[in-house]
Amino acid sequence: MKVTSFIDTKAKQLCYYLRAFWQGDLPHAELELFFWDTMEEWSQVDYQLDQPYSQKERVFWHLLHQMHFWAEDKLAYDNYLVEELANCIVFLEGKGICPFDCVGIRP
Repeated sequence: MKVTSFIDTKAKQLCYYLRAFWQGDLPHAELELFFWDTMEEWSQVDYQLDQPYSQKERVFWHLLHQMHFWAEDKLAYDNYLVEELANCIVFLEGKGICPFDCVGIRP
């Protein structure tokens, strides 16, 4: 699998998972499982270390990291954080502009 295909597929899933979590339809533990499954799948991706990032990939890695980094309560109830992450989701879904403060990098 190539980087672009991986990011396109996993970005859709990441957006779905976070929205479901915020709506109360998905437990936080499922977000953690998704994170670790994504890391395992990433290990199978064929890429070169000097391969450039797309904006979508940077936002994806940023969002994935933020989802994993923050505690469940903060991720669910911190209005500022939720708004920031929701802006990332809108961009990943192709409906908004790229948030300029996303600095995601490959693991």
